Amino acid sequence: MANVLSKILKNNNFLSLANNGLVAVFGFFGFLLLVRSLNTNDFGKWVLLITTANFVDMIRFGITRTAIVRFLAGADEDEAKRLIGSNYIINLISSILVAGFVIGIDFLFPAMIHDSGFSLFFYWFPALAIINLPFNNAQSVLQAKMRFDKLLVLRIINVGGFMLFLIANYFWTRFSLQIIVYAYLAVNVVTSLVSSITNWDGIKYVLKAKRTTNRLILNFGKYSTGTLIGSNLLKSADTFIIGLSPFLGTAGVALYSIPLKLTEIIEIPLRSFAMTAFPGMSKASIEGNTEKVKHLFYTNAGGMTFLLLPIMLISFIYAKEFVYILGGAGYEKTAVIFRIFCIYGILLPLDRFIGVLLDSLNLPKYNFFKVVYMTLANVIGDSIVVFAFVFVAGFLSFFTFLFSGVHSLSLTALYAKEYTIINVLQGVAWVTISFTLIGIFIGHYYLNQNIEIHLRKIFKGGILFFTESSLLKRKAS
Repeated sequence: MANVLSKILKNNNFLSLANNGLVAVFGFFGFLLLVRSLNTNDFGKWVLLITTANFVDMIRFGITRTAIVRFLAGADEDEAKRLIGSNYIINLISSILVAGFVIGIDFLFPAMIHDSGFSLFFYWFPALAIINLPFNNAQSVLQAKMRFDKLLVLRIINVGGFMLFLIANYFWTRFSLQIIVYAYLAVNVVTSLVSSITNWDGIKYVLKAKRTTNRLILNFGKYSTGTLIGSNLLKSADTFIIGLSPFLGTAGVALYSIPLKLTEIIEIPLRSFAMTAFPGMSKASIEGNTEKVKHLFYTNAGGMTFLLLPIMLISFIYAKEFVYILGGAGYEKTAVIFRIFCIYGILLPLDRFIGVLLDSLNLPKYNFFKVVYMTLANVIGDSIVVFAFVFVAGFLSFFTFLFSGVHSLSLTALYAKEYTIINVLQGVAWVTISFTLIGIFIGHYYLNQNIEIHLRKIFKGGILFFTESSLLKRKAS
């Protein structure tokens, strides 16, 4: 029994799941504490700060992250050191450029930024970009080496440290939003120091970087950057566009963030298996073993779909309860939005692993094109819903409540506004399902131009996922 437990704890899938699970669980409870510690306006500003910072991080590290994972899978020791050194140099340069760009925008439009919900981001991101550089580099290198045990240590320091602060803040201190941001920066400083002292970020290999490895990463990265930016936009464009709406504003951001956070928690196992499947699929592709690549695609995409189906069903049924647990009183009306996201969750594994397969086959250009189409569909759809449909929905909502027996005109207007906000946010959620379907069809088209993929085999692969796992457990015992 001890031997079996030891093997499980050392298993990459388990460690990857532990990594993503830790971040998600701490993120969930941190979110829960913040939404109860801050007023709606400040909480909306916090969501915009984190969402925008994560998006810009995709620009910084999109150049290298997917490339370093793929190429380290088949590199010898010397080549690996050169790749890691190039990874550090490229990320350092991109971080300086992005931080400078943010400072420049803040300098040119100070009044506009100060009056918007994005003020915290423009003030603090340049410092954060330099502070968390070693930590982000370490995440890329450790994932590429499949050292999820070390990655787990870093994430415990990072998310665990911030979580401890949030607990103390909620029960005892109740600091302002500004102090919370200070604590977030301090935790990132500690995590980055650990990353550099241990050389997990590869800082000692900076001088080993060569032009050839720089070019190799940049040639792959010019597409993977766009893919990662687009992928992050798919998640964050909703928040950005809602935040830009004069009608919805930070209140709309706060309401939408509750079901969105619940959806991110559901994605934990999917991200974990994608992280472990990518290096294996890339290695099989480099070795020319197309059948193994297909097998890994079918089993992972099918297995994750089957795993998420019961979770989505339970979440759909108890959506109101889950929303109440996370957001508390006043957020129950967003349960209908979470139910829409449950439908999206069933489609997500197939879309995610189509992208992983394209990158594994060294076809980042097509994965980039796929994400571009999805992002355009999302941005256009969200813009129509938020800036055009809002007037139609508001007009209909007002007259619905006007003839509903509410005699006070002011109360009618108040209820109509709340009803309109929820209707608009529902529309944004339906757009999410639409662009996911677009991504699946476009990705399948690109794959069939290079290797023959049959989506119906996903179901057979899902069965194999569980039968193969059972066989491995029997062998381990």
